[in-house]
Amino acid sequence: MTNGSGRTVRRWIGRLGRWAALLVVGYAAAGLVGGAIPVNAGWRQPETGVRIYVESNGVHTGLVMPANAVGVDWDATFPAKDIADERYATLGWVAVGWGDRAFYVETPHWSDVRPLTVLRAAAGSTRTVVHVEHVGEPPASDDDRAITLTPHEYRRLAAYIHATLGPGGRVAPGYGPHDVFYEGRGTYNALVTCNEWTGRALRYAGVRMGAWTPFPVSVMGWF
Repeated sequence: MTNGSGRTVRRWIGRLGRWAALLVVGYAAAGLVGGAIPVNAGWRQPETGVRIYVESNGVHTGLVMPANAVGVDWDATFPAKDIADERYATLGWVAVGWGDRAFYVETPHWSDVRPLTVLRAAAGSTRTVVHVEHVGEPPASDDDRAITLTPHEYRRLAAYIHATLGPGGRVAPGYGPHDVFYEGRGTYNALVTCNEWTGRALRYAGVRMGAWTPFPVSVMGWF
């Protein structure tokens, strides 16, 4: 390779690097702006109703709900036989999230995030899953924000979750004896992330939420 052609290649590599950096910065800025624009701006928590939790582990957000409330029976949808230790199904609550199968299975924590896994998921994947954990009621904390829904709002939330379940049922064991992955429905990509799924579920229920919530902070910042 001549010096001239080498300089040309380096210039193009430099340009690609700058474009990639601008794309990442633009995506982050758009996500923060989208997450700050309210939908259902007039929503207020009722004094009584169904208490749920919005949770985050720093990568994925999800919804923690009573196993049985106001006619919604998650025990029937997510039976105890699907987890390794059925005793966890007696704890009375389920935590539910949605996402790309590879990304979800391979990134339970920030320390597990790998650039190639993120890029593959961001490019688009129809191999989506619903992650379900059988848990006890969590204590309210920065990672588990409690909110109260009316029975009507809660049933709408449940309807949204049911609509994102695929027909195939259980597809993989979870991270431990208390959780499991089910076939999901829908396409995961940079616009429709696991956190946007949580935001969409809450918006559909009627809860005040950002217009686009691709990041955990876009969801958790509302509570």
